[in-house]
Amino acid sequence: MARLVFLGTPPAAAVSLEALVHAGHDVVLVVSRADARRGRGTTHSPSPVKRAALELGIEVTDRLDDLPATGAELGVVVAYGRLVPGRILDVLPMVNVHFSLLPRWRGAAPVERAVLAGDTETGVGLMRLEQSLDTGPVLAQRRVTIGAREHVSALTNRLATIGAELLVDTLAVGVDSLPAGAAQQGEPTYAEKVRPEELRLNWWRAASELERVVRLDRAWTTFRHERLRVLDAVVRSGPLSDENSDAPVVPGTLEQVAVRTGDGVLELVEVQPAGKRPMSASAWCRGVRVEAGETLGGDE
Repeated sequence: MARLVFLGTPPAAAVSLEALVHAGHDVVLVVSRADARRGRGTTHSPSPVKRAALELGIEVTDRLDDLPATGAELGVVVAYGRLVPGRILDVLPMVNVHFSLLPRWRGAAPVERAVLAGDTETGVGLMRLEQSLDTGPVLAQRRVTIGAREHVSALTNRLATIGAELLVDTLAVGVDSLPAGAAQQGEPTYAEKVRPEELRLNWWRAASELERVVRLDRAWTTFRHERLRVLDAVVRSGPLSDENSDAPVVPGTLEQVAVRTGDGVLELVEVQPAGKRPMSASAWCRGVRVEAGETLGGDE
């Protein structure tokens, strides 16, 4: 078993850390982001990876410069969130678990960008880390079909489990016997972080595009000047009751749980009004008593 250091931050990375320890690897140090303030309070909370490391009895730091002194054979990076500088890579080789089929979706938000783009397939790759962004040779890869209505949270959980299995299986041969890896083939695309404005539902867009935004799990609109999160929605195939009317179609118009869009109809499934718990869209409609002609996003 190898002597390792681990770099990561979110829950998806903690899955790989726990898998390495359970496989018998000696993880001597974990690097994660510094404790961050949550909400409006003054309390600082550890990252999910730091929390998992402490539960496993592993020392944690937020300083990359602590790595060379560990005597580790290899560094493992999973969704760390920062580029590792060359001065560290020069003394400690590293591998990276990345949630895409490289070179498609290099960068910070590969799962979100795959869903937004309407990709039907993604995967997990284990690559050798280079100083440039996600360019290293790929040691191993597994492909995954994206469900037609699969949300980012569910897909990320699946990829985290598959990535942890891929990592453990690949390292089973020993650090000294790891393959050199294959150069990435194809035209790269880049997965920038999703901007807040991309999460606001623009009802002039096509229903199919809006459904993909909803699948990011952070979509929102407004109703009667208050924010309304849209947690789940589906493209509706049937017409609205006034489909043959001569009245102009206004995107955002509500008819119970159905919303007109720039192209098609999106049916709300689950929503969360400001300050309230998630609820079915039908229950929300009954509670607010939607009036004829009312729209979502009408105060934009």
